[in-house]
Amino acid sequence: MNGKRILLVIGGGIAAYKSCELIRLIRKAGGAVSCVLTDGGAQFVTPMTLAALSEEQVYTSLWDLKNEAEMGHIQLSREADLIVVCPATADLMAKMAAGIADDLATTLLLATDTPVMAVPAMNVRMWEHAATRRNVERLREDGVIVLHPDEGPMACGEYGEGRLPEPEAVFGEIEHLLDSNGAAQARPLAGKHAVVTAGPTHEPIDPVRYIANRSSGQQGYAIAGALARLGADVTLVSGPVSLETPRGVKRVDIETALEMEAAVDEALPADVAILVAAVADWRAESSPRKIKKGEAGGTPQLDLIENPDILAGLSRSDKRPGLLIGFAAETDKVVGYAKAKLDRKGCDWIVANDVSGPKGQSVMGGSENSVHVITADGVESWAQMPKRDVARKLAERIADALA
Repeated sequence: MNGKRILLVIGGGIAAYKSCELIRLIRKAGGAVSCVLTDGGAQFVTPMTLAALSEEQVYTSLWDLKNEAEMGHIQLSREADLIVVCPATADLMAKMAAGIADDLATTLLLATDTPVMAVPAMNVRMWEHAATRRNVERLREDGVIVLHPDEGPMACGEYGEGRLPEPEAVFGEIEHLLDSNGAAQARPLAGKHAVVTAGPTHEPIDPVRYIANRSSGQQGYAIAGALARLGADVTLVSGPVSLETPRGVKRVDIETALEMEAAVDEALPADVAILVAAVADWRAESSPRKIKKGEAGGTPQLDLIENPDILAGLSRSDKRPGLLIGFAAETDKVVGYAKAKLDRKGCDWIVANDVSGPKGQSVMGGSENSVHVITADGVESWAQMPKRDVARKLAERIADALA
């Protein structure tokens, strides 16, 4: 953040107090912060507090004669590398979407060509209202980076989506958006919907046993996060894992292959689907009670039933995404099997990796991966790298393809 300047617009909501901690984090990382405080925001935090934390003048009025003699509201936005609206209330986002300019904050937001990030905070019913959804969609179409709010208890006593993300999370998004030169990174997937599956499935044998695999879900979660950072609206259909949901991603938890198939179908339509999950190939007829040793006169017989092929089914669906990507975990003949899978499944790309032996143990559950991207045009092999880097590279490739 050294040498980078953030223009922080503080809207009117109880979450405005979190802007103080956000200023501290930016300053601690070497960045500079100029604050624009709306009338509503001033009901919750004071200009003196913000000035003390930022060590800069706080701007509150469009009619400051000294500054406006020099068109100060335009200069404010031009000096910034990124404008952050935090909290972005329903009212403030509605004005931004409609192009209303009736105070300092909305005027500079309308007059700027600097990248803008909005961090929503409001009551759950306001967030879910059709008008707010329309405004968010319009803002994203206009190039505004709108983060997804957190879910949890609210000051009004209700529970749901609409909480302002914690300052550390907002600061992390700011860091992701700014490159080493201080310029905001592009959001090429803005307005696109991506569906990602991740993790294993658990196919119950009885109430205490199940069929599963060693998938940790790390690669799928990293891909979902990378797509969201490029602006996509991401639905993550996740098997049972112990991972935090990536920022800006909608997560749907499932357990079985049948549940995953239904959740993927429910999430459609989508511009791109990336099926990373290691879905169990078979399931058993589950016993309603624990199977006891010796009851069957020896080892119990499990009659296995083939699970649905979600990737192949999606390729034949009338709701097929424009870009359909599957994953293949192989122990031998990795590229050969992946090419055959590409033809058999009817998808556009297959991302294959070698999970054999000691190397496989580091892939399934580990933090690194080495993949081959197979398309109709050929094979592209990537060197081993952290899974987050595989995710970033794949997300950028997807953005290029959709463009």
